[in-house]
Amino acid sequence: MSHITGSDIVTLLVLSLPVAAVSWAVTHEELFHELRNYCLECSQKARNVFVRKLFFLPTCEYCFSHYVAAAALAMTRFTLLYPDWRGYVIAWFSLVWVANHYISVYGWLRLDLRSERLDVGLKEAVARRHGIDGPDRQRKAG
Repeated sequence: MSHITGSDIVTLLVLSLPVAAVSWAVTHEELFHELRNYCLECSQKARNVFVRKLFFLPTCEYCFSHYVAAAALAMTRFTLLYPDWRGYVIAWFSLVWVANHYISVYGWLRLDLRSERLDVGLKEAVARRHGIDGPDRQRKAG
């Protein structure tokens, strides 16, 4: 067993970013909307359990991130603690764990921004309804 270096930690953190980005994009972004809908429909209607699970993968960021992380490890040959297959397994689960934390933080930030936009929109609608105009919020004469 080898020691984890600072370089290993940086590689883990950096390699988790594209894993998170690809997992989020495929499971949430409009670009893959048709693929997701098709897979969701197949996952609900297929008779074979294996086929249902296979089509469910692109609809769940947690599930999909396992496959994206495995592909990232295959491309980079990154390992943690051990230079053999055990190192790949540890790196694989570590990548998934960090990537899913990135996804959670991104989802939370996105929800927070959406909530702020809704608050501003609601305040503007209330202001218009009560005749308050502009940023200085002065009442219209009349």
